[in-house]
Amino acid sequence: MRQSLPVWFNQRLPRAGEDQGADSLLKELKLHTICESGHCPNISRCFPNGAAFLILGNICSRNCSFCAVDKGQPQPLDSDEPSNIVEAAKRLKINYIFITSVTRDDLKDGGANQFVRTIELIHQELPSVGVEVLVPDFRGNPSAINSVVQARPEVIGHNIETIPRLYPYVRPMADYQRSLDVLRLSKEFDSAAVTKSGIMLGLGETREEIVAVMHDLRSAGCDLLTLGQYLSPSNHHYPIKNFPTPEEFADYEPLGEKMGFKGVVSAPLMRSSFKAGELYKKAMLVC
Repeated sequence: MRQSLPVWFNQRLPRAGEDQGADSLLKELKLHTICESGHCPNISRCFPNGAAFLILGNICSRNCSFCAVDKGQPQPLDSDEPSNIVEAAKRLKINYIFITSVTRDDLKDGGANQFVRTIELIHQELPSVGVEVLVPDFRGNPSAINSVVQARPEVIGHNIETIPRLYPYVRPMADYQRSLDVLRLSKEFDSAAVTKSGIMLGLGETREEIVAVMHDLRSAGCDLLTLGQYLSPSNHHYPIKNFPTPEEFADYEPLGEKMGFKGVVSAPLMRSSFKAGELYKKAMLVC
């Protein structure tokens, strides 16, 4: 039996296909979005102009129990993917492009080169458009991380997702310290890089554990932080343990700012990609 959502989640949740023009364009260009593949609850509020592209295919090589993205044998890389994203951005008139990916442990560089090609092509073809990337951990490969950093996206993100105690259950093929190292190395490779991470609430963590993770992120040089409610994609995924109230979420914002984050957004429906451009602009005002 699926758990009922609190009243603050009441909103219309359409499929991406309700915008037939954008949906047809994505199909034509063979592009995926995390909005659709990840069952994002905000799809009606930002799609298509705020669409978050999902590169490296839409099948993940890992088995995270919280994620709705399909898992299994990944597909071959699409060499046209970077140019197709540029074409979609032009036709949809997107002015801030958010790009994430499945994890590709089957690739030597974890897919880093595809990120680099995409970032560089966007900067070349759409110089006024901002680019934010949310990368996998690349198995901790410093060279892969550095290659993405040197492509100079406006924001380089990697989500810590949850507290270390829950990693064996929620992210069994990931490693808490390795995820922190992605952010730490990004800053070491370019001290001017704007880094970002995200945490899910409602998996059974305590406030003290969340605060400890926030301190760890700041120690790794993380600039921007989002906190949002975990919503289990199905009865076969990790279950929702609790629903912090909007007031409880809001308490993390001033706390994070006191810690030194340049921008913190904490709300039940917050996601890394949601209004990402606005959070980046806020961070630039703090600099």
